[in-house]
Amino acid sequence: MASFPPRVNEKEIVRSRTIGELLAPAAPFDKKCGRENWTVAFAPDGSYFAWSQGHRTVKLVPWSQCLKNFLLHGTKNVANSNSLRLSRQNSDGQKNNPCEHTIDCGDIVWSLAFGSSVPEKQSRCVNIEWHRFRFGQDQLLLATGLSNGRIKIWDVYTGKLLLNLVDHTEVIRDLTFAPDGSLILVSASRDKTLRVWDLKDDGNMMKILRGHQNWVYSCAFSPDSSMLCSVGASKAVFLWNMDKYTMIRKLEGHHHDVVACDFSPDGALLATASYDTRVYIWDPHSGGILMEFGHLFPPPTPIFAGGANDRWVRSVSFSHDGLHIASLADDKMVRFWRIDEDCPVQVAPLSNGLCCAFSTDGSVLAAGTHDGSVYFWATPRQVASLQHLCRMSIRRVMPTQEVQKLPIPSKVLEFLLYRI
Repeated sequence: MASFPPRVNEKEIVRSRTIGELLAPAAPFDKKCGRENWTVAFAPDGSYFAWSQGHRTVKLVPWSQCLKNFLLHGTKNVANSNSLRLSRQNSDGQKNNPCEHTIDCGDIVWSLAFGSSVPEKQSRCVNIEWHRFRFGQDQLLLATGLSNGRIKIWDVYTGKLLLNLVDHTEVIRDLTFAPDGSLILVSASRDKTLRVWDLKDDGNMMKILRGHQNWVYSCAFSPDSSMLCSVGASKAVFLWNMDKYTMIRKLEGHHHDVVACDFSPDGALLATASYDTRVYIWDPHSGGILMEFGHLFPPPTPIFAGGANDRWVRSVSFSHDGLHIASLADDKMVRFWRIDEDCPVQVAPLSNGLCCAFSTDGSVLAAGTHDGSVYFWATPRQVASLQHLCRMSIRRVMPTQEVQKLPIPSKVLEFLLYRI
């Protein structure tokens, strides 16, 4: 069994340049269980980076300062547990002078998500007479999903615990905010449900999305916030209409648990990662598979792919250029792919990886590991073609069904539909 197809010479694949490391401090009698870094996240404005360091702890570091430290002091940095605790200064002061913080969440942290508010975006809940919290200015929040089923909402700049959302009965496996600034939060849990929360309405739970028969591992909003993808055990990939809170369709093709998903920046593509050794690129509007990225060759049969195969894909993330994705698998390797090529363009070594995410500008990939550490690499950099930029502009506003109606040559149509 190989990690690449026979026609690919592994030695010729470019190795990604290491940017830096944030190593979790290890006490002599620390338990290994509970140290896992299940989630890494970048703030939408690029101001902060957060990760679950293990043992109830979340670390928040100013991203620009983190990069400067890597340049000044080399790649290795130890995330000191004695670093500055969150102070209770006003939000404006902290926003203008961000600093490193440590948050004790009270239980093991399984998921993280940043959310930013847009003042003019109204709550979806009607007939609201009062709020405990008014988001009248730009607000940056951090949601943490815990092992006990609770979700805690923090003000990133002041460290104040704003909300404690209680309704799930099992581990909160993933969290995602609507990108439209509405502060709508969706949580995915091992209790087989997704729950929709309106943080502008004091964390009111608006809806429970049911349909998964087993654990829900991950969820992601489309860029226009109209669609949600959720993935889980038993090969489940579901698409939801977030205006009506109804299921659109179930995507079928994986042979094992599906553990991660992410939309492309224009919303025209959906990437899903599975324990079946594959990453699929879908057209979420039609349900068709456009591309398959394999991590084991020859490709395993459905029976073998559905078992323990030593190539479980743990995470997938779309770059903001819309051209590249990153995947992280159990074969101790991070892969960078182009959406139009079936073999990696760059690789990087990583043992015991669990999660990955691109920085806001797409220049860096962060990956978390079992021991609570984070590793950073430079991503493939390429000037996007004018054709691709035009395609992304069109696909941001036109779903597949509308593009297919355009009176244009077939080659142009195939290009807009990401079929060539």
